[in-house]
Amino acid sequence: MQPIFPLPLLFLLLAQQSVWSSTPQEPKVQGSPPEISSLHHPTWSLGLQLYRSLRTNGSQTNTFISPLLLANSLLALGGGAKGSTASQFHDLLSITKNENVVGETLSAAKKAVHESNGTSHILHSSSALFSKQAPELEKSFLEKLQTHFGMQHVALEETDMEKLQSWAKSGMDGKEAAALKPALETKAGAMILANAMHFKGLWDRGFYHENQDVRSFLGTKYTKVPMMHRSGVYGHYEDMENMVQVLELGLWEGKASIVLLLPFHVESLARLDRLLTLDRLEKWFGKLNSTSMALSLPRTKMSSAVNLQKQLATLGLVDAWNETSADFSTLSSLGRGKLHLGAVLHWTTFELAPESGSKDDVFEDEDVKKPKIFYADHSFIILVRDNSTGALLMIGALDHTDGPAIHDEL
Repeated sequence: MQPIFPLPLLFLLLAQQSVWSSTPQEPKVQGSPPEISSLHHPTWSLGLQLYRSLRTNGSQTNTFISPLLLANSLLALGGGAKGSTASQFHDLLSITKNENVVGETLSAAKKAVHESNGTSHILHSSSALFSKQAPELEKSFLEKLQTHFGMQHVALEETDMEKLQSWAKSGMDGKEAAALKPALETKAGAMILANAMHFKGLWDRGFYHENQDVRSFLGTKYTKVPMMHRSGVYGHYEDMENMVQVLELGLWEGKASIVLLLPFHVESLARLDRLLTLDRLEKWFGKLNSTSMALSLPRTKMSSAVNLQKQLATLGLVDAWNETSADFSTLSSLGRGKLHLGAVLHWTTFELAPESGSKDDVFEDEDVKKPKIFYADHSFIILVRDNSTGALLMIGALDHTDGPAIHDEL
């Protein structure tokens, strides 16, 4: 049986030792993913803006979204808009010239992500356009929705939340979909964009199953949670000024990476949320160095359900929601009027688990000396990046874990 890591007190003692980097035999990262470079893929700007907007008032916890799925569905619907409505979709998606370029970029990312399914990660996703008592939509648009964007179209007589919830659960391969709050209310002629995704990363070097124990997670709720431990060499950077550790964990064969942003101390993520800009992330990623690390991560699953209407309107998508000003006349032979956007719904589940992409390998702890400590026993931010295209597949926050409570909430 593999020994478990020392208790937190010994972790803190180890953390004061220097990183082993002085010998010419410095360990190399096996199966290391490509260096994270410039974040120009359109999913990064959209994802960061929506994430910060969701988190502004602190009402959203364990928030998770897929910028890649969202951008794809917004581009699909925006293709049926005209006038200022179309311009606002373009601005939101940073389309400055030809929207076909953005479409090809998103298609390439979706293809890469799905080709890695089962090796780099386990992923189930679905996207759909629901229309409520709306005029019949143009056949050519519906065909393009399916063939170019991989989206379904479902006509609704009423806004049936049970039907939408069931659709989301099915799209996530039967994983339970979190409930939307408050309940959704839409008018006749409303269109509902919906996305659902379940994601579990499969590590380049997994966590040995027996090297786990139950520890405290000090988030917005204090709970007991299984913690996974291992040592190895990982991309790591400490921003002393902003008091945050940045850790890159490669998924199988380097096809994708999970990046964790962990504050130095136990705190809410409000401060770190405000720091998330493209420039700062690019700086952090550029300073990642191969470092001997001792890791402890919670084994947990997060579920999130959000309606992004308010956030998208804040980012400039205004006309689409208004029955009078929304111009989706391309979608219906009846022309402009009544047809409008009623909601953009997004369900996600995300798992942190010990499994690797190779089921036949046993992943022993590597022989590292004087490791840096990454002890994730409090709230942190998670980014999932496709390394072949640079797309931001997911962004979210683990504010708390499910489990037996050990203290009152903060």
